[in-house]
Amino acid sequence: MASLTDARRIVVKIGSALLVDRTSGALRQDWLTSLAQDIAWLKSQGVSVVLVSSGSIALGRGVLELPAAELPLEQSQAAAAVGQIRLARAYEEVLAPHRITTAQVLVTLEDSANRRRYLNSRATLEQLLSLGVVPIVNENDTIATDEIRFGDNDRLAAQIAVTVGADQLILLSDVDGFYSANPIEDPSATRFSVIDKITGEIESMAGDAGSGLSKGGMKTKLMAAKTATAAGCAMAITEGSPLNPLKALEEGAAATWFNAHTDPQAARKRWIAAMKPRGTVTLDAGAVTALKSGKSLLPAGVAAVSGAFLRGDPVAIADVSGHVLGHGLSRYTAEETDIIKGRKSQDIEALLGYPGRAALIHRDDMAL
Repeated sequence: MASLTDARRIVVKIGSALLVDRTSGALRQDWLTSLAQDIAWLKSQGVSVVLVSSGSIALGRGVLELPAAELPLEQSQAAAAVGQIRLARAYEEVLAPHRITTAQVLVTLEDSANRRRYLNSRATLEQLLSLGVVPIVNENDTIATDEIRFGDNDRLAAQIAVTVGADQLILLSDVDGFYSANPIEDPSATRFSVIDKITGEIESMAGDAGSGLSKGGMKTKLMAAKTATAAGCAMAITEGSPLNPLKALEEGAAATWFNAHTDPQAARKRWIAAMKPRGTVTLDAGAVTALKSGKSLLPAGVAAVSGAFLRGDPVAIADVSGHVLGHGLSRYTAEETDIIKGRKSQDIEALLGYPGRAALIHRDDMAL
């Protein structure tokens, strides 16, 4: 089984049923305090943590005294607006004693579908993690419509895991793993400890049953596993309701692990390499040498620009003889690149009229 402390970066998904008492609608304070202890322990081991947390609608529903039945979209959004501020405060209060700073990050499906928004989200999360912050991510239910929703936090968590290049995704659930059938209905159902490949047979075993507060069934968890493992991120489904659920998982609690067959960085490089370039940046000899030694591409090393590309688009990286060295994601448009090519990074603000990023293509966004 994977060890959490071996990971560089972990995304933990927390469902509403774990955070909010189903009967009273109140926060499960003891459980949340124990989760904070687990997060502090992981960070003490050098592991970065991102939380993808449900709970805003469930909390807001109780405050507004809305019915337990399925809410219309407008009432769900109102409950989310009320509950989100309480959810963020709760995380801040339980992590502050461990000297851990939190940040609230609200996203919609459009933020991952639109390349510019995706890059902005990725840059923000990377910056927060580099500063030692624990981001608390949730879908922006207050503004999201049915057409632009993830719809469940299992898939959102998988997308966030891909965005931040996580090694592991932990789904804290109301079940202790993936079973051959619904264990409530079929006493002969068996739990898988490890799944190396999600086959058609595995998919046929998934049901839609979920808890009273959560939307995600086992099918959405399999979808999350497909997304995560394809990006080099292992995923676990484990029972989240006991105190200190992450420590329990590390110590051998029942779970199902979906294995990844590569690492996040290698998966990202393959994805970039497979993209069709929208243009070409031609480098001078010094920049070619720098790239081959693992450096990012700075504007000063660009000799020429061709094509019509936008920020975040893939471009071919070539030397002056026309030999393509690889592909990368540009942090500037073709027009901006043409303006700053051959110039030092400190000149960017004067040339473009706003402070830009030092690198034209960061080494993490490059496949040579």
